[in-house]
Amino acid sequence: MAAQEAASRGDLTVVGFVLGPALTNAYLVADPELAEAVAIDPAWEGQVIVDEASRRGWLIKQIWLTHAHFDHFGGAAAITQACQTPVALHPEDLPLWRFGGGAAFFGIPAFDPGPQPTIRLEHGMKLPLGRHSFEVRHTPGHSPGHVVFREVSERLVFCGDLIFRSGVGRADLPGGDWETLLASIRTEILSLPDDTRLLSGHGPETTVGYERRTNPFLGE
Repeated sequence: MAAQEAASRGDLTVVGFVLGPALTNAYLVADPELAEAVAIDPAWEGQVIVDEASRRGWLIKQIWLTHAHFDHFGGAAAITQACQTPVALHPEDLPLWRFGGGAAFFGIPAFDPGPQPTIRLEHGMKLPLGRHSFEVRHTPGHSPGHVVFREVSERLVFCGDLIFRSGVGRADLPGGDWETLLASIRTEILSLPDDTRLLSGHGPETTVGYERRTNPFLGE
């Protein structure tokens, strides 16, 4: 799918892609003034993301993974080959990454996962991107090492498969847990201001306020 500007606010630019067999949202996030970018959840067809960064004159410095299901890192190898970028992942999801992200469970042929993640994400960790700083929040439930990336000044969260517009992530895959998933959402998402934008791993963007009011899985 062609790149689409998912969010452009202040001096942060987000370009979204829908890639791969699970129609996963991948994001190219940049401080355009400094021409520095990261790829968040490069789902598949990583060269598409590389080409878009090149077209805009951005250098992809790192790959950040919200979690290690196959449809969130299937394009990492192409990006690391082109840009020599390190990969960031929470260590509790490293066994899942080594297992190919569960691709075989869904009948997906083996693929090149790229180099093993070397940046160990931790709860509360700060990740710089140009003049911006993203906070890592550990949000298990969909997978043991699932995280979200929050940019406070932009009121923006990349939330992977934790929560979707009018939906929440699966908890029936290995390592998932329903009560833990809901606790992560209530602690790390519903605690944020209503106008915080949520860019999920699948489907359209939403806001904290919209999900607080309407998400059928989050009623008291």
